[in-house]
Amino acid sequence: MTHCLIAGICLVLLAPLAFAGGGDRITGRAFATRSEVIARNGAAATSHPLATQAAVDVLKAGGSAVDAAIAANACLALMEPTGCGLGGDLFAIVWDPKTKKLYGLNASGRSPLGLSREELTRLVGGADKQIPSHGPLPISVPGCVDGWFELHRRFGRLPMAQVLAPAIRYAREGFPVTQLIAYYWQRSEPLKRYPGFADTFLPGGRAPREGEIFRNPGLADTLEKLAAEGRDAFYAGEIARRMDAFCRENGCFLRMEDFEQHTSTWLEPVSTSYRGYDVWELPPNGQGIAALQILSILEGFDVRAMGLNGPAYLHTVIEAKKLAFEDRARYYADPDFAQIPIERLLSKEYAAERRKLIDPRRAARRYPAGDIGLGEADARLRDGDTIYLATADAERMMVSLINSNYRGFGSGLCPPGLGFGFQDRGEMFSLKEGHPNVYEPGKRPFHTIIPAFLTKDGEPLMAFGVMGGDMQPQGHVQIVCNLVDFGLNVQEAGDAARWYHTGSSEPTGPVMRDGGTVSLESGIDAETVRELASLGHRIQHAIGPYGGYQAIWYDAANDVYRAASESRKDGQAAGY
Repeated sequence: MTHCLIAGICLVLLAPLAFAGGGDRITGRAFATRSEVIARNGAAATSHPLATQAAVDVLKAGGSAVDAAIAANACLALMEPTGCGLGGDLFAIVWDPKTKKLYGLNASGRSPLGLSREELTRLVGGADKQIPSHGPLPISVPGCVDGWFELHRRFGRLPMAQVLAPAIRYAREGFPVTQLIAYYWQRSEPLKRYPGFADTFLPGGRAPREGEIFRNPGLADTLEKLAAEGRDAFYAGEIARRMDAFCRENGCFLRMEDFEQHTSTWLEPVSTSYRGYDVWELPPNGQGIAALQILSILEGFDVRAMGLNGPAYLHTVIEAKKLAFEDRARYYADPDFAQIPIERLLSKEYAAERRKLIDPRRAARRYPAGDIGLGEADARLRDGDTIYLATADAERMMVSLINSNYRGFGSGLCPPGLGFGFQDRGEMFSLKEGHPNVYEPGKRPFHTIIPAFLTKDGEPLMAFGVMGGDMQPQGHVQIVCNLVDFGLNVQEAGDAARWYHTGSSEPTGPVMRDGGTVSLESGIDAETVRELASLGHRIQHAIGPYGGYQAIWYDAANDVYRAASESRKDGQAAGY
């Protein structure tokens, strides 16, 4: 009785303090889930705690941020196969403290050299049809492994055998499956109809449940071979020969020639300034410049005065997204095959022209793509599952890395005994002749996965990303606005309620004609929802499509890292 009375008195005394700032956190942010992780010597943020810990262990052993990123990615290929793997593609942005420069890596694969557009069109039933989402036809060359070795060759410090050792050990001994990953794994059980999937990912005929131990000895064997023989084992050696044989047996068009000719591409990241900060993305074939276009449009509005997730702000940023996505549908493609007017798309003058199309009183049902003189567009909506991670080391190297199979487990086809499945990124091609993103042999498809970086006055600030199909540029914009306009810290910026607009024109299907649909998280108040609806936005509540955020911020004033992990995922930020 005494205990209850004391507890009650304490509650009464503390209640005014707890709620005075608008939330239970001492920051006063009602939506904040936890504090930032602050560390001096290194940090990692991933969507799985065991992957984060593997990265930190590599950092403690003297590894670079790149070594830590590869170690974490290899663990996630095992632990989160619902979003990534060796059969997928990879993109990265690296801040090198020695040269004080950002380096971009495009480690995405290309379409089969032996499959013509005419033959693919015939196989899918005509140019007006869609490339299927699963099976042998959407498979492109896996770029992930080459990406690891390119990053390691340039920025690695530890032997690759040591970097891959944590993932190999977990693959042999097993690891407990986490909650969200178990959920998506179970939803993927229908893929058992594809060759090799059940043997690789459905032990006992079903997906592992939350807390159950999963082992992948085939992946352990593959990683050990890579550790011993290098990237050529995957692209020119035994693994490549096994993939070739599997493709020949199962109607896939990849051959040894495709693997042998694969290369990654080092490239210059592109940027836009936003209120004194420089936001960096990679150029197409990805969609990163869409985030830059949206921010350039927003820069002409007093976003701070509109209030965090207020109706005027949400209306404005959603309309800016619609505008940028029309250009995304029209112009983004493999620059080796298409002319992409990046300079024009990213210019402040062009943003000012596009900004004028936004009506503050009404949501647009459709927008034209910018008239840059390259013809018509074709589009359809696509989404996907991905992993994003960030790492940073004691030398102040920072890595922003993203890896994906595209749709969850990808195509569903898994070469026997290798422990991974092929991606289905080739689904993202158009079959419309003359479109910049039209299918061609040896061409990289349009990509949704995008790492990002933030700098100020030429100094590094933050490696960050928000994985999740076409949510990614929308998520990048929300994070930047939360930090720059609304003054949130790096964890709060990810915790704040998000919006997600779908139905825009896309690089592979129908053009937006009805304004699309806006999904809003429950943290956005009812009055705001009503006001958005009155402006003509179609509103829905959806659980789960708001992306997966990880970030590491470098606090130069204190010479420490501030790391954050997505509260909507299973992950963890940690440092030492």
